[in-house]
Amino acid sequence: MKIGCFACVEPFAPLARQLKAIQEMGFTFADVTDNHDGGALGEEFGFAPTVSLDSHPSHLRALAKDAGIRLSAFCAHANLLDPSSPATYGTAQIVKAVRLASDLGIREVITCDGEPHTAFGKSLKPKERVLIACEKLQFPVQWAEELGVRLLIETHGPVTDNLTLMGDLLERLGHEKTVGICLDTGNCWLGGGDPLAYIKTFGKRIGHVHWKDMPTEMEKQRGKIFGCGMALIAAGDGVVGIEGIVKALKAAKIDVPTTLEIAGAEAVMLSAKRLKQWERRVDA
Repeated sequence: MKIGCFACVEPFAPLARQLKAIQEMGFTFADVTDNHDGGALGEEFGFAPTVSLDSHPSHLRALAKDAGIRLSAFCAHANLLDPSSPATYGTAQIVKAVRLASDLGIREVITCDGEPHTAFGKSLKPKERVLIACEKLQFPVQWAEELGVRLLIETHGPVTDNLTLMGDLLERLGHEKTVGICLDTGNCWLGGGDPLAYIKTFGKRIGHVHWKDMPTEMEKQRGKIFGCGMALIAAGDGVVGIEGIVKALKAAKIDVPTTLEIAGAEAVMLSAKRLKQWERRVDA
């Protein structure tokens, strides 16, 4: 199993330090995580782990090389269900992410629907949500196909955490070889979905896995909130059933890059250790 790490493991540290910290924990893969258009004060003065979508690729390539890290995916988590706005991460930013990822040799860009925050977004009916998300992804899909990048839709919202609606979105988007799924285990469970059902239903459409476990106290919020940035516990300490998901992926012969979205060095390293142990049990 290829296990990478979310490039946000130390507070108030730039990407260069994040990548070095990931390497120091024994990992060789990481995502490009937080990013933005133009410039940002936090990036410029070295206290935020974000990168500009307008960066020259040689800059990011050098950071990864210096840290001894391979960049395995590019995050472009969007808000697709609220009205388009220059202040909202959406179509334009996903396209930029696809183009920069291609320049860096990264073949997976991960986006999502996100939870709506406006009255407009919250009022949409399920079929309307599928339609508006599909419309905003049309050009990103075209760019991904042109550049040989796979655009993966993450379980991280009211459309993508619903098995039926995710299927409807994939069907409307088409381009099966270009469009796939990033299965976020914690987000899927938190939004009311069943990660095992996603594996059974979508199989090889799953092109990346984000590992997160959720604590017991989150059960009362299940199906009411959609997505969380990082898990605060190690994989296996919660109620999502991560070991069973590892077994199901192996049984379905889904061998894809994975990322730990977990806070705290101890929890990160314990999660990686457990994932490898569970994988070995399946192989034994």
